[in-house]
Amino acid sequence: MSSSPQEQNREQKEEQKEEQKEEHKEEQKGDLKEEEVKKDVKPEDKQNQNEERKTEKWEENKKEEPKESWKDCIYNPRTGEFMGRTASSWGLILLFYLVFYGFLAGMFCLTMWVMLQTLDDNVPRYQDRVANPGLVIRPHAAEISFNRSDPTNYNQYVQNLHDLLQRYNDSIQERNDLCMVGEYTEQDNEPIKKVCQFKRSMLRQCSGLHDSSFGFAEGKPCIIIKMNRVIGLKPQGDPYINCTAKRASPLQMQYYPSEARLDKMFFPYYGKKAHADYVQPLVAVQLLLSREDLNVEQTVECKLEGTNLRNDDDRDKFMGRVVFRVKVAE
Repeated sequence: MSSSPQEQNREQKEEQKEEQKEEHKEEQKGDLKEEEVKKDVKPEDKQNQNEERKTEKWEENKKEEPKESWKDCIYNPRTGEFMGRTASSWGLILLFYLVFYGFLAGMFCLTMWVMLQTLDDNVPRYQDRVANPGLVIRPHAAEISFNRSDPTNYNQYVQNLHDLLQRYNDSIQERNDLCMVGEYTEQDNEPIKKVCQFKRSMLRQCSGLHDSSFGFAEGKPCIIIKMNRVIGLKPQGDPYINCTAKRASPLQMQYYPSEARLDKMFFPYYGKKAHADYVQPLVAVQLLLSREDLNVEQTVECKLEGTNLRNDDDRDKFMGRVVFRVKVAE
């Protein structure tokens, strides 16, 4: 007899239940086996397994990490760093150096200001204890050599003398003061220092007013001598210039002014700022060379005489004296 459909469904359900029970039993058996295996594993094996797992994970992470390039040293897009620093780090370090160097600059300015308060605008803080001035000549040359028949040979010397004497023009000197001859012009307490007159015309034949070539065209050149400025110098005695030729026979010379004196009224000098229009006294010496003196080098030494100022120091050949050579060709 054939069974009804209801009975068949019951049988199928019972079969499925039995199969599920069997599968459940097998899973339980598998779990029991795994637990037994775990119990049988030694601690050393567990440690090795853990290390292997860590190594595998590290290798996987290393593969996943992108490779670094030299561009990352300039700008790293992952960390947002520029030249190894973030924006906040750069801001802090720049702020530190701004404050640090600003402090140093302020300290420097403060110390300079304090030092400048100790200085006098008119007188140097430290001066040489030996106040002996030197002598200088114009034209500005230790060797003066020229051909008197060729103006291009001596034009540079003549121009040098004209440039020097521009400040001594009578029109300019008339604005200065007439001072007491032979007396120091002391004005320590005067805010505005007066300047004594020294007119160009006092040099007469060597003034360039009567002979614009200063005697170079005739082969009888004029040499102008002046003393270096020294603040506060008051030479004693009656200082004057004396020139001699280093040769057997004397060389004829003419001085302008005729006494070759450096008058005391031009002393003392109060400095470039306080004595802005000051002019040094000049002495001109004209070498009256004869025909026999032409084409021969003449060595001339000029000294400051008649005063306490030194002119014989072997270590300084320009202290109180000056030596120059002149050669005139026909």
